[in-house]
Amino acid sequence: MIRVSVMYPNSDSAVFDIDYYINRHIPMVKELLGDAIKDGAVDSGIASGVAGEAAPFIAVGHLTFDSVEAFQNSFGPHAEKILGDAPNYTNTQPQIQISEIK
Repeated sequence: MIRVSVMYPNSDSAVFDIDYYINRHIPMVKELLGDAIKDGAVDSGIASGVAGEAAPFIAVGHLTFDSVEAFQNSFGPHAEKILGDAPNYTNTQPQIQISEIK
């Protein structure tokens, strides 16, 4: 199993509509990618490991797939639509990491 983490960096100028992300963007992604997605979750950053400092990421979306190939095959055909929705909820450029779940 693999996890695709889409991490949205926090900054003074970062804008992020968590309600839109949770209620519209993620359901759209799940619908488009279908059975390839095994699980999904959203983290909303609230703090860093240092008292008084903001979270390094304003939000993180996690999607679980059987394999990198399953992710790529399901995401590829819908990449333009999924990525094109980003301006509806953020002005940040996400960092993406694919991890093997141990």
